Amino acid sequence: MSCLKCLKYTMCVVNFIFFVCGATVFGLGIYLMTFSRFSSLLPSLQAVNIANSLFIIGIIITCVSFLGFLGALKENRCLLISFFILLFILMLAELAAACMLLMYESDIEKFIDKDLDDGLKKSIKNRQSHNYTIEDDWDKVQTTFHCCGIRNYTDWEKHIPKSCINPKNDTLYWPQGCFTLLKNSFEENLLNTGVGVIVVCIIEVLGMCFSMTLFCHISRSGLGYK
Repeated sequence: MSCLKCLKYTMCVVNFIFFVCGATVFGLGIYLMTFSRFSSLLPSLQAVNIANSLFIIGIIITCVSFLGFLGALKENRCLLISFFILLFILMLAELAAACMLLMYESDIEKFIDKDLDDGLKKSIKNRQSHNYTIEDDWDKVQTTFHCCGIRNYTDWEKHIPKSCINPKNDTLYWPQGCFTLLKNSFEENLLNTGVGVIVVCIIEVLGMCFSMTLFCHISRSGLGYK
């Protein structure tokens, strides 16, 4: 009985921590949606930007963790089985996304590269019509990550923006393109990314095991649905 109580309160504490994290991600998503959309980078995927992604992820984390917290605290079979099913669906979706990424890595890379090229050309046209005074998402990304263009500064042709200039040397541009920098960074941290995915899956499996253990205990106790 003491082990089950320990399991119950462990689920409550862990799910409460995830609820706070989810609420933080949700708030960050709202903040980015208000002040920066990054929609001009990928014209074909304007709805799938950083802000919207964080907003959706935050909602999912808060909802799932709230179900787990309340189900464990109240020992409610309905909430616990709902928590188990949602975690199982999330894990399947993550594994499917990882498999798709591995199988279609080159196709996804080509699609992003082409879409970024379209966004950059659109940015060049906007700058021409506004006499180079407009600042868009490309400037924000290039200033933040110290990169220029997609592959390098030549992507901008004769319209290289000020955000490409290295402030330490006013005559030089950032050597790496933003997509190249992102790709290299991902490849360098591939092991850490894999470990992170494995850790998330382990946490989800433990959450499913804990919830099912409590569910079975409540069922044997004859408490029924509350």
